[in-house]
This record gives sequence, structure tokens and C-alpha cells, in this order.
Amino acid sequence: MSEYVSSTIAHIKNELHKVIVGQDDPIEQVLIAILAEGHALIEGVPGTAKTLTVKTLARIINATFSRIQFTPDLMPSDITGTNVFNIATSAFNLRRGPIFTDILLADEINRTPPKTQAALLEAMEERQVTIDGDAHLLPQIFTVLATENPIEYEGTYPLPEAQLDRFLLKILLDYPAEQDEREVLARWDAGFNSKRLDDVNLVPLQDPNSIIQCREQVRRARMEPGVQHYAVDLVRRTRSHPFIHYGASPRASVALLLCSKALAAMRGRDFTTPDDVRDVSLPVLRHRLTLRAEAELDGVTADAVIADIIKSAEVPR
Repeated sequence: MSEYVSSTIAHIKNELHKVIVGQDDPIEQVLIAILAEGHALIEGVPGTAKTLTVKTLARIINATFSRIQFTPDLMPSDITGTNVFNIATSAFNLRRGPIFTDILLADEINRTPPKTQAALLEAMEERQVTIDGDAHLLPQIFTVLATENPIEYEGTYPLPEAQLDRFLLKILLDYPAEQDEREVLARWDAGFNSKRLDDVNLVPLQDPNSIIQCREQVRRARMEPGVQHYAVDLVRRTRSHPFIHYGASPRASVALLLCSKALAAMRGRDFTTPDDVRDVSLPVLRHRLTLRAEAELDGVTADAVIADIIKSAEVPR
């Protein structure tokens, strides 16, 4: 079972690295989100290949792709679509918005007002869109990969906690290592151009339903009670840690379960281990915590607190 998932993911990673240099952990976390049928928030400074990664991934998995540049004047109907009156037929026809796609890149989601951000909520949770009272189903592998810039907050609308919690993972995309950045320059000097992906010899998955099959196999993976208790213990410790004002909700426990199953399948197993839970804890929990003001003033980060919780939690044998 898991061999199919691990071989499929290995192919996707190999093809991605024809375009993307380094960034192994963020790439793996994006794939976890897709296999676990969740959505991801990708945070990184401009120029770290956030858009390029998502666009390339969509090509490799044979998925349709849409990109929305979120701006202060973007309206909900610009995302979902609207009914347009056809004079010739005297009837309203649905003009579908860019949300009707497999992979949706919501670029700089924190630059649009809350009303428009909220337009994504139903789609992300219910995988459907309601337009003029009628529900319209979204594609089966519909996934939102939203980006935000962590260094420019002027004129932005921070995502409320309720919407942050809808994202299965928060992925941090850092500057590349020095050797990786040298490799980027070498590739561009040799003729690579990210605007001409057609010139890259990308080999897409042969079976267009591969992701659907992988998701079915991930759902059949199991988590033993001892590992379940470990995941719940990590989440509950976020509610009593002295540096945390508000801890993670039970949705975080479910997210740890789903992401651990996806990671285990990617590693060739049909069962999860405490290591799987630990390895997905940072991206699963970092956006679900509210630190106390005094902790933030002291420079404490959510990742540091989560790492401290992992060290203090008892690992099942």
C-alpha cells in the first residue's frame, strides 16, 4: 500500500527539484497538506519561489491551477464567480471564478479585507461554493495554498484566528542555503528561466488520479492508541504552557493525526510512529497558538515553545 504513495511522492520531489533548488522541508510539508486533504499557509519573503513551487507542483500532478493576487479592492465574487444575465437566452449563466480549480494559489492573502478572506472559508471547509443560494461542488483534489509576506504589515489585514485554524499547516519558507543560492545562479546562467516552464523537461504523473489514490491509501493508515495519546498530549500541553495565552484546539489534534498518516505513507509505512507526530508538530501547531505579550517582548517564538513542549512530553514506547 504505502509503496505506491512513497514512490509517487519520490517522483514528484525529483521533478520539483528540476526547478526548485533545496527547500526540502517546505516541499515535503506542501505534499503532506495535499495528501492529507488539507490547505496550507506558506510564509516567506518575496523571491523565495513560493509561486514557482506551487505552479510547478500543479504541472507535475496533472492538476488545474489558478492564481489569485489578493488586493485591497478584491471582492468575494472575484474569487467565487457570479451569475451573469445572458440577453440572448434571457437566463442567468454561472461565470465560474478562479476558485473552481484543483490547486488554488492565494497570493498574499493578508492584503485583502476580511470579507474577501472569508469567501474562502466555505470553500476550504466544505469544498463547495454557494452563489445566489445554489451550492456548486469544487474539484475533488481542491487545495488552497495561500502565501503571505512576513516583513511588510502596513496596509495588510492579518488573518483572524478562526481562519488560520482552517489551514492544516503553516509552512515557513526561508532564504536558501548559500550552496543552494549558488546553484540557482548557475541554473539561470545555463539558460533556465522560471517564466518558461515548458522548456523544462518535467515528467508529470502518468495516472491523473494518482493523488486521489494516494489520499485513499493515506486514509487507511492507522495510528495506534499510544501514538494517539502522544499527539493529544502535545496539543493539551499548549493550553497550560506559561508562555501561551491560548493553546491549540482539538482541531489541532486531528491535524496531527492526518499529517502523521500522510508522512508515514510518504516514508513507506501504513502506520504512524511518535517520530511522525513530532516531525509534523511545528507546521501543524505554530499558527494555532497565541503567545503571551511578555513572551513576545522577550523574543520567544511559537516554534521555540513547541520545541520545548516536545522535549517535555513523554514519548510512548
